Amino acid sequence: MKNPKFDYERADSVEDAVRLLAAAGPDARVLAGGQSLLPTLAARLSAPSALIDIGGVAALRGVAFNGGVLRIGALTRHSDILRDPLVARHAPLLAEAVHHIAHPAIRNRGTFGGSLALADPAAEWPACVTALDATIVAHGPSGERRIAAADFFQGVYTVDLAENEIIVAVDIPVAAGDDRFAFDEIARRRGDFALAGLAIAWRGGAGGRLRFVFLGVGDRPEPVDLAAETVIGRIAGRRMEDVVGEAVANLSPSADPHVSSEYRLHLARVLCARLLNRVMEGRA
Repeated sequence: MKNPKFDYERADSVEDAVRLLAAAGPDARVLAGGQSLLPTLAARLSAPSALIDIGGVAALRGVAFNGGVLRIGALTRHSDILRDPLVARHAPLLAEAVHHIAHPAIRNRGTFGGSLALADPAAEWPACVTALDATIVAHGPSGERRIAAADFFQGVYTVDLAENEIIVAVDIPVAAGDDRFAFDEIARRRGDFALAGLAIAWRGGAGGRLRFVFLGVGDRPEPVDLAAETVIGRIAGRRMEDVVGEAVANLSPSADPHVSSEYRLHLARVLCARLLNRVMEGRA
């Protein structure tokens, strides 16, 4: 199919993007990497009145470390995150998860902020930023607004962005020496959307907290927090199943043409046990 007709505007700055978005009206869409938006245009699943292209806004691109926080610009590409030494050192969960995102061609064009704004329930980045207690930095007509990742994702393709706001960056607390992280997912084929996935962030050592964030098993990232001391005690007592059971207790995955809800829940349990073993053995 051919794309529907729409107006096209190219923003020169964040402020310019916000102004153009407001002027174009509620049916306008922001164009970043385009890896999700452009296929929906070609299939006539989207029909925006205008596209506001922010791809040339240099201020939205790059990774920086400042004051214990890793800031990743919204236009930073998946492949940039894969190669960035600051990400590898300070946010190793992202460095691990990025290998699961689609294929190299898509990783070379798709953007960090674009994935978060889309909020696909099976996407890797929403689960990761939730696991890492990240903060989404948005900019709109009233200026900057900061939203906790745990509050940002509100449902399928639904996020806490006000009208005419765009994501400009994500702030991530950096990893400490005793923190451990792990990520894995199960898909029908490498690069397909996950049937189920899991990110684990263990911060604070034995007195800290394990956060499990499941993806692909609900309408948004599904976080579960457990006290590290409790988890360690149960695993030492050979009660791994108790930990897994508590982690998945509130999951209610839906069925689709590929898998049943029961099988999706089974995959979540498998991933939970697998990644728990990794973080407890220090191999994450």
